[in-house]
Amino acid sequence: MPYLTAAVVLIGLVSVLNLLLTLALVRRLRAVDGAPARSHGAGPPVVLGPGARPADFMTMTTADEPVSGADLTGLVGFFSAGCDPCHALAPGFAEHARKAGRENVLAVVGGDDPALVAMLAPDARVVVEDFDGPVSTAFQNTWTPALYLIGEDRTVVATGGRLEDLPLATRA
Repeated sequence: MPYLTAAVVLIGLVSVLNLLLTLALVRRLRAVDGAPARSHGAGPPVVLGPGARPADFMTMTTADEPVSGADLTGLVGFFSAGCDPCHALAPGFAEHARKAGRENVLAVVGGDDPALVAMLAPDARVVVEDFDGPVSTAFQNTWTPALYLIGEDRTVVATGGRLEDLPLATRA
């Protein structure tokens, strides 16, 4: 009988220890999940938050215009084919591009979506690339839709998943 009592006590202690370790792990994961720079609110998970600088890149737009990280300022938006929120964001993004000027807005479309490109291209510079293309790599972006506001010093001013998340001078 004393062996049975000792076994029950030991199993109870191991269970309590397991529970404490699990709670500590959950707390740690929640802290790590919030660690990457994120937009304020419930925006997309982003690596480059305010104050960060995208890596340099060089690419061409759909209109054969060169675009590089060295001359990039303004609004940068990442869209993907088959993404319903991306399609919902596109008209407002294009309207902002009309107001802000084409040279101040870059749309990066991942995948094959001619309709999305056609919606954005008249008003914004558009780059079509794979999800590991030069612009996505420079921004370390893996999420769509994702928006970055780039300041005159080429650093990220703000990030978000909607135009309303950003402090834009010209609202769409």
